[in-house]
Amino acid sequence: MASAWTRRRPRREQPALSREHIVAEAVQLLDAEGIEALSMRRLGTRLGAGATSLYRHVTNRDELIELVVDEVYGEILVPDTDDPAHWRESAVVCADSVRAMILRHPWVASVFSQVGLSYLGPHVMRLNDRMLALFEAAGFDAEEADQAIATVIAYVIGTGTSEAAWLTMVARSGEDEERWAARLQPAIDEASADYPRLRQQPKPSGARSLAEVRDTNFRYGLDRVLDGLALRLAP
Repeated sequence: MASAWTRRRPRREQPALSREHIVAEAVQLLDAEGIEALSMRRLGTRLGAGATSLYRHVTNRDELIELVVDEVYGEILVPDTDDPAHWRESAVVCADSVRAMILRHPWVASVFSQVGLSYLGPHVMRLNDRMLALFEAAGFDAEEADQAIATVIAYVIGTGTSEAAWLTMVARSGEDEERWAARLQPAIDEASADYPRLRQQPKPSGARSLAEVRDTNFRYGLDRVLDGLALRLAP
């Protein structure tokens, strides 16, 4: 199997270069310049090492993507709980943490379809195991706990991906979110001129920032997903 998680690591690693060091530098590169900038040659230059040295630790760019995805998944929080009365609050903490990770590392949204066997990585395995414990404590059986987790994560990733795309566009504009949205509004008004329902959509209140609007919209959808799951636990 072609995967970073199924290949044996070299017995000896160069003192100044390790897989962990390579992955940490790759995450910094991705955060600063995006997925388009990631190449073994570019990363080797940042590390002061040739691409050949990197290949001793990471076979190719696909393996590197598996590794960096698992690395940022290590930032996700799943509270410890064995109290079924608090499963929902813990699920919200976890969902918020997944979304925050995506928004800190917007490049991750563009590689979800390229992650290969990343689910074998230690951070992803830990996340899945802790979430299973959380949903089983809530009262779901093992099979439905897995389905419930997949449903919540699908919602969070879908919403987070849209947000990450928007924030990436804002960042490329060189302006803050509010100013960029204000400049974009005339184009939105023109595009929706022939669509009465779109024209009548309420605009965000001036008292709330766009970040607050995004937070509110995210929480609305998450609450509706959890409402549906809670019904499965009803007597």
